[in-house]
Amino acid sequence: MTNLVDSLSRDIRDRAIDMVLDKKVEQENLANEAEQDLRQALQLKLSGLGFLQGYLDDETVEEVWVNQPGEVWFARAGQHYRVDVEFQAEELLTLVERMIRISGRRLDRASPFIDAQLENGFRLHAVIPDVTRKNLSLNIRKFSNQVLTLEGLVGRGVLTQTASEYLVTELKAGANIIISGATQAGKTTLLTALLSALDASERVISVEDTFELRCLLPDWVAMQTRPESLEGRHGIDLRRLVRESLRMRPTRLVVGEVRGAEALDMLIAMNSGIPGMCTVHANSCDEALNKLRTLPLLAGGNISNEFLSGLIGSSMRLFVHCFRDQDGRRRVSSIKQMSVGGHLRLDEVLL
Repeated sequence: MTNLVDSLSRDIRDRAIDMVLDKKVEQENLANEAEQDLRQALQLKLSGLGFLQGYLDDETVEEVWVNQPGEVWFARAGQHYRVDVEFQAEELLTLVERMIRISGRRLDRASPFIDAQLENGFRLHAVIPDVTRKNLSLNIRKFSNQVLTLEGLVGRGVLTQTASEYLVTELKAGANIIISGATQAGKTTLLTALLSALDASERVISVEDTFELRCLLPDWVAMQTRPESLEGRHGIDLRRLVRESLRMRPTRLVVGEVRGAEALDMLIAMNSGIPGMCTVHANSCDEALNKLRTLPLLAGGNISNEFLSGLIGSSMRLFVHCFRDQDGRRRVSSIKQMSVGGHLRLDEVLL
């Protein structure tokens, strides 16, 4: 039935394009090449993603964003570029609505932000006025279908062979690992590579705001959050996902990114004997440790510093910091381990 509907939709689309082209050719006496260009533009507008399609198809483009009509920005090899593209605000809104339709999420005055995964695995984030000053703001972050291994990262100069072997040894010994860094520093890429280094017997449960992680292991369950409905119900946050994951017999718990009260649930899970990994936005390993000492306080309740210090000290093992330099190259700049003793302190691992 689905194939029949798709076939009919394509047939109706093609007929509509033919009608427009026939009229255009008759009025302007278009050459064959111009007719083909117009056909392609109409196909992209009706069934593709219009002026964004070329950037999304380009495998060298890492991210695409739009701030206002008439311009498109994109990142390639860590560098930012701007191009002038002719389009109207209404066309951009139509494209965004088309992209998010399958996600079941909405973008309107009641919900002016959206963070959703597209069919091709890319992550879309959009914001509309009056949260933005004037225009819809759109970001589409692309993720390669290729899962990079630690060996692949070594080949790219992201980390040394010695560092790679050290991380694998600690990983298989059950060490809890925190990966820190700024946006686009390669945190998720490194986390995915570490997942690929696990034994095939591991059962991995991953929780994220929006699906980004890739995992080649056969026993893997991925879960993502869900926003509340218009009535303020049925929302599922990361705290809920972390707690539910503990009932799913994991041998490894992975939190895509810790940024709030879910840090408390993650620390408790790691302290209960379930090895885990996560990423956190921070400028260094030491700042990542400081975040782990403050984020759990967002959970409220009677959470003391003494309780958190003991929880972190007994559960955390390694902190790995990712850095992107001015040329756009990503690398692991620091690996630190929790110091043995009564104080929370990190010691640099000399490799």
